[in-house]
Amino acid sequence: MFSLLSSLQNASFLSSDEEDFRFKMLHLLQNEPRCFYRDCFPAHFTGSALIIDPENRSILLNHHRILNKWLQFGGHCDGNENILEVAYREALEESGMTSLKVFSQTFIDLDIHEIPVNAKRQEPAHFHYDVRFVFAASQRDDLQVSDESHELKWFSFEETRYLNLDRNLLRLINKAMSFK
Repeated sequence: MFSLLSSLQNASFLSSDEEDFRFKMLHLLQNEPRCFYRDCFPAHFTGSALIIDPENRSILLNHHRILNKWLQFGGHCDGNENILEVAYREALEESGMTSLKVFSQTFIDLDIHEIPVNAKRQEPAHFHYDVRFVFAASQRDDLQVSDESHELKWFSFEETRYLNLDRNLLRLINKAMSFK
């Protein structure tokens, strides 16, 4: 089973930004018993999945309905402390791809980002402490757009440079494309 505490304590491949995120994540993990629940404010853990087709050096992204930008797949832990399972569940729910394969049993990237107020859910602005994994799939697999997205689309590694993506998502993509 994936252990977040152990993985965070033993991570040695992080950028300087991620080292700061790691420190904050360890603090939240060790001091907030409800950190895996979406009602834990001002921050809680989320799991993300970047889906790649290693054969074609392509990345599948979703155009998020609420945030109105291209993102990797991901979401709330809903109490599940195994964030690898969370990332897989979210990738499956948001893409419909049933042939997803885990690229690595450990995360490859960490990110903390602010989420704006959601009046509909009565949620204040808060932070997602996002633990990111890479999954492999083929572009030939069927896609299903969930109600959380406007669109799903495969992009070549090169095309991602022109999408005005968040720099932390670009860091994740660069790491994923460096896998052999």
